[in-house]
Amino acid sequence: MRLVDTSAWIEWLIASPTGKTVASAISAREDVLVPTIVQLELAKWLAREAGEDKADQVIAFTQMCVVAPLDTKIALSAAELCGKHKLSTVDAIVYATALEHDAGLLTCDAHFDGLPGVTFVAKTRL
Repeated sequence: MRLVDTSAWIEWLIASPTGKTVASAISAREDVLVPTIVQLELAKWLAREAGEDKADQVIAFTQMCVVAPLDTKIALSAAELCGKHKLSTVDAIVYATALEHDAGLLTCDAHFDGLPGVTFVAKTRL
């Protein structure tokens, strides 16, 4: 199982060179873990950048993956991770969700680089 972070989803959606690298991780939906906080970030970004219709389509796609709601156990773990790794609240929730579900985290955000269980794909530009 792999948790795909918002940054990797966005790269995939804009079909960037980095998005092409992460595309194979998104294709097998039954192996993709999507925290509800990632759905929120995607919906917010898509509504702003691509419109409500596209946002609805992508969120519908994520619902065919394994959706992981934020629960108390993940919230408390995220609180710990905020201080331990100096992560923002949202990033700590994403990382705590991956850890709770024994999922690898695929991300394009450098602040996750070097954390256990993380596959960091640096953004490349043309």
